[in-house]
Amino acid sequence: MSEVAAERTLLIRNGTLIDGSGRAPVANDALVVEGNRISSVGGLPESLREIGRRTDVETIDATGQWIIPGLIDAHTHLSYGYPHLRSEGRGRGTTRPELGVLKAAWNAQKVLRAGVTSISVPGGTWFTDVGVRDAIKLGVLEGPRIHCAGRMIITYGSIEDDEPSWVGTPEHSVGVLCNSAAEMVTEVRRQCKHGVNFIKLADSRSGDVQTLSKDEIAAVVDEAHRRGARVAIHSRGGASTRAAAEAGVDWIVHADLATEADLDVVARSGAAILPTMTFLATVVEAGGRYGQEMIQMDVGRMKRHFDGIIRVVERARARGIRILCGTDTGNNTFMPFGELHAKELEIFVTYCGFSPMEAIIAATRGNAFAVGLPDDVGMLEAGKLADILVLKRDPLADIRALAGGRELSWIIKDGMVVRPRAEPSMMAFTAT
Repeated sequence: MSEVAAERTLLIRNGTLIDGSGRAPVANDALVVEGNRISSVGGLPESLREIGRRTDVETIDATGQWIIPGLIDAHTHLSYGYPHLRSEGRGRGTTRPELGVLKAAWNAQKVLRAGVTSISVPGGTWFTDVGVRDAIKLGVLEGPRIHCAGRMIITYGSIEDDEPSWVGTPEHSVGVLCNSAAEMVTEVRRQCKHGVNFIKLADSRSGDVQTLSKDEIAAVVDEAHRRGARVAIHSRGGASTRAAAEAGVDWIVHADLATEADLDVVARSGAAILPTMTFLATVVEAGGRYGQEMIQMDVGRMKRHFDGIIRVVERARARGIRILCGTDTGNNTFMPFGELHAKELEIFVTYCGFSPMEAIIAATRGNAFAVGLPDDVGMLEAGKLADILVLKRDPLADIRALAGGRELSWIIKDGMVVRPRAEPSMMAFTAT
């Protein structure tokens, strides 16, 4: 936070307040931000009743608008190398690291300007996301608050093990090949040394086979937890989901094929599930129109996974399992930054029986867990970090009001006003 932010007061008057707690919306009188935290919500403090001559107070009039916490996307990949840029030289792997860092920084700016003030990044190239995270934290560039893993820990046959066995997994991959528990523990230690927030394991792409044993997962969990890092796992299969829960992972990404019995184990373990339906829905809705990009994507199989994950969410909710909200933005060319971060909320409402309020809570207060700040973000109350959106349309009447940041009047992140829908400076690089 800059010295300017620390010395200023931001006052939001009027409008309708949806505070992220689940309480019914209320008429807002005054939401006061001092520095980067909310100092009060409710009546206008006496000290601010005479502010006509004060230059240290900025006032936003939200009359006729809605005030909600900044959105949190629990599944965004900044450094996979997308979008492809016109004339960018590319081999089989991701872009070279120097350009990749700049693209990831550009991507982060677009995410913030869509109203997403915090993201969890479960895997990327090199330690790009760690660098972008720290640059944002230090004020070098604008972007959402980032909670990130390093390269995903995989074995032969896991997702991202796309090269022949005699090649292994090259350094430019988003996966790092570890074929024993000992190798995995060493990689956990290396990544923790480089400053990751959590470790990401990854089983097979579609869950048809289990590529990580429970003992291997447990070894990673034990080492990561000992070093103060949490563990997430890409797991679509039922067996890997059960093994991950028994091994003590903190959250499970997908779990499409989990059975009732598997979910019972997850519920007993306390692990959360991050279903990530947006990617599947996008593929299904496209119906193959992405052409070359869809060569390795069987739309029928994606539809089966989509139907399966909807049932998993319903069954998980019935068991009291925490459901996180994330999109997989950035994992392909048809998952653009800044556009789909609220799509998961729409899916929750349309397919999974959530009310708009429940969907908003999942993407704010609920997702605070996914960025490691359950006591600091996701709600609008005194003491919380000041991540705030002001919307022109009521998201409780139509959850699509959150889509793409198009209905945003104001974005406040860490107490600082961000220009909504402004194009990042690197937009001179036109994506193909």
